[in-house]
Amino acid sequence: MTMDYLLWMCSVVLPVVLAVEETLMDSKWATTELSWTTFPESGWEEVSGYDDSMSPIRTYQVCNVRSPNQNNWLRTDFIPRKGVLRVYVELKFSVRDCASIPNIPGSCKETFNLFYYESDGDTATESSPLWRENPYVKVDTIAPDESFFLLVAGRINTKVRSFGPLSKAGFYLAFQDLGACMSLISVQVFFKKCSTTIANFAVFPETATGAEATSLVIAPGACVSNAQEVSVPLKLYCNGDGEWMVPVGSCTCMPGFEPAMTDTQCQSCTPGSFKYKHGEASCYPCPPNSRTSSRGANICPCQNGFYRADSDSPDSACTTMPSPPKNVISTVNETSISLEWEEPLDTGGRDDVIYNVVCKKCLHDQSPCTRCDDNVDISPRRLGLTQKKVVMRNLQAHTRYSFEIQAVNGVSGKSPGAPRYATVNITTNQAAPSAIPTVHLMKSTSDTLSLSWLPPEKPNGVILDYEIKYYERGQAMSHTVTAQHSSVSVEGLRAATPYVVQVRARTVAGYGRYSIPKDFSTSTHSDPMKSVQDQLPLIVGSASAGLVVIVALVVIAIVSSRKQRSGSELEYTEKLQQYVSPGVKVYIDPFTYEDPNEAVHEFAKEIDISCVKIEEVIGAGEFGEVCRGCLKQPGRREAVVAIKTLKAGYTERQRRDFLGEASIMGQFDHPNVIRLEGVLTRSCPVLIITEFMENGALDSFLRLNDGRFTVIQLVGILRGIAAGMKYLSDMNYVHRDLAARNILVNTNLVCKVSDFGLSRFLDDSSADPTYISSLGGKIPIRWTAPEAIAFRKFTSASDVWSYGIVMWEVVSYGERPYWDMGNQDVMTAVEQDYRLPPPMDCPMVLHQLMLECWVKERNLRPKFCQIVSTLDKLLRNAATLKVVTSTYSGDLMRIGGTLPGHHMKSLDSSQNDIVRQQMSATLPIRV
Repeated sequence: MTMDYLLWMCSVVLPVVLAVEETLMDSKWATTELSWTTFPESGWEEVSGYDDSMSPIRTYQVCNVRSPNQNNWLRTDFIPRKGVLRVYVELKFSVRDCASIPNIPGSCKETFNLFYYESDGDTATESSPLWRENPYVKVDTIAPDESFFLLVAGRINTKVRSFGPLSKAGFYLAFQDLGACMSLISVQVFFKKCSTTIANFAVFPETATGAEATSLVIAPGACVSNAQEVSVPLKLYCNGDGEWMVPVGSCTCMPGFEPAMTDTQCQSCTPGSFKYKHGEASCYPCPPNSRTSSRGANICPCQNGFYRADSDSPDSACTTMPSPPKNVISTVNETSISLEWEEPLDTGGRDDVIYNVVCKKCLHDQSPCTRCDDNVDISPRRLGLTQKKVVMRNLQAHTRYSFEIQAVNGVSGKSPGAPRYATVNITTNQAAPSAIPTVHLMKSTSDTLSLSWLPPEKPNGVILDYEIKYYERGQAMSHTVTAQHSSVSVEGLRAATPYVVQVRARTVAGYGRYSIPKDFSTSTHSDPMKSVQDQLPLIVGSASAGLVVIVALVVIAIVSSRKQRSGSELEYTEKLQQYVSPGVKVYIDPFTYEDPNEAVHEFAKEIDISCVKIEEVIGAGEFGEVCRGCLKQPGRREAVVAIKTLKAGYTERQRRDFLGEASIMGQFDHPNVIRLEGVLTRSCPVLIITEFMENGALDSFLRLNDGRFTVIQLVGILRGIAAGMKYLSDMNYVHRDLAARNILVNTNLVCKVSDFGLSRFLDDSSADPTYISSLGGKIPIRWTAPEAIAFRKFTSASDVWSYGIVMWEVVSYGERPYWDMGNQDVMTAVEQDYRLPPPMDCPMVLHQLMLECWVKERNLRPKFCQIVSTLDKLLRNAATLKVVTSTYSGDLMRIGGTLPGHHMKSLDSSQNDIVRQQMSATLPIRV
């Protein structure tokens, strides 16, 4: 993304109602004396004058510059605050240049002070409150932009200041002169508010701004008339400038109503049109064969003879029943009939036509036809046919049948009439017998096979005889014999030869189908050989059983030998196969170990309890207390360490997770990742020992040192964090909880990534490696990428999103991301492409890098190696950090356009050129 494009996006402003100011007091409209209270009487003086348009005004002047030690006070009348929390004061004044006044002492001033005093009523007197800074609250020292000389017309200065929060019924303004020659021309007191507005078909009431310039005041909304809620709650945020931002929830027009008046109202559909569901779509003309004459219709009723199916949507056309099928063709094959037909001439306006076949048997005595018996097979089925073909089997021979082929569609059941159908009358022929079920071998000799079989299940007449076909297996030539009954002896065969045998029955209608081929073998002349053949299955079975026993014994021996080896050695050897390439180590998930003790001893050093001394408790962790202590190991210097304890009464799951974090840390060795010294698993309590970071968590450290670091130091902090994350990413490791609170800082401002409680192994076996968390996993919403929130998919790209939030935390000195917005509102804002604005005095290149990290498409976010490279270039070329953004961190900004009411100052052309050069030199990353 080029800088020109980014600046264009920031200059787009959505059309909204501008902020509204309401005046509490304005002295320029006074027509009589103001009579404000002065002290002393020789100080401020009320005089009449004229403004630029020569309208009379009341002003106050003071010019006691020749007398030293001036302390002149002027107090307004009581000003009711009307429930607002923050007010603004606009001062118009002129000040004479001290250099233009001859012969005056060095006490001449060109400034004055602005104070206020809160009160629950108009109780001030000439002597109360006392004329001094306390009990008055100082707002600011006011200095002119331009002062004037005696012979030159007075130049009017305009200054605006604000103060709050206010809590009492009202307040007084006070002006203190310490020796200036000036004129207070007018004083206007006002407050800002967000005016009544309509967004997403919801009305939001007029709302006063909050107590601070960065405050966000929530205004609840209500749907406009004829609209309904589609997501709740309905609310807008009113920012400190009196501008609406981040709409949450929405309404939409109800069925029968469409958007009107630039999407601020919902008007009813006109007669002849309708809208059947809620939404922002317009009303539609009635579908074919339907009509309506009323306003606000959500459906158009069908005309007579037309219908809608239950599954049809209200915007579907009304349809009718189809005409009968065309051109029915029948084919008779003995007791089977095949029917084919064409689709109806008129489908009724629908494409869901199906067919039903009704079979009726008609007797010869002219009596009415009756439904066919259940034993008639209709293939593929009787009802709901989508294809235009059906086959009927198992019909009776020489019988007349009548078949009705009905065409039905989705509205056939709505019509009071019967479905329309085509009729065909057919008489069946004589059928041949069905196939013989199977053939059995009764006896086998060297030249004879004695066979038997059951008659066919459906002889379809009297069986005249049976034909037996046989041939040697593998030979093409076959022989046949006939039999009058269901048995036969086939003679003249060759000894010890396999034969294939099939049998079929014959009636007056002809032969039926052959039976399934069966293999039978004649016997040999040698009876001993036959005995061996008879015993062969037993011999083979015994040999097989013995082989199984031998194999089982071998397996048991191998398993026993393997169990004697170290379990951790075997498992670690298997896990070494996960290395991507020789010499490149990949993170191993300790939760794949069945025993957590085995994992922690694989990756962490066991420390003797005598080497550890706990000195004081410095915090609390998820599993117990966090302490500072000393570690003195043989041959090493005593070191200050951090000690995590596992609280008493822990569950086995808690112990596993506690040691799991140590097993994770023990695999890392990088200057920007917290270092594990070792563990104590044989003591009570169980301990994890890490290096001690004197300055603690990064977020609280930044808040304690607000504004004390240079931009170069802040970039150095960011570079260290990015380097640690690059190391973890290269090991295929996803952190999942990267935030400033989980970055630790030592005395040299070296930052180290810590807290691996939410982290899990990233499997890179696929082209798109991800970790899918459990449904109950906790997710830090403000730091988490949208795809990780929505689908529980964590990748190095989601860590990059979190790193962008950490950048914002660092540059804003530990401010809370998204301020006091709720988690649901944060998710809604991010989904609507709102992004955090640049913090105050943020270099533009850093905020651009943040926006790169917050790209919605995760594959387009920079890699950590690119982030480290970019920060290195910034550190080498510090001039690129001098162009800062001109916004403050009170508003969100939107990708592709700013928030409603959010105005970002544009850079001039020369600044555009500078920024473009900087970006091309330091940010080779696409958005």
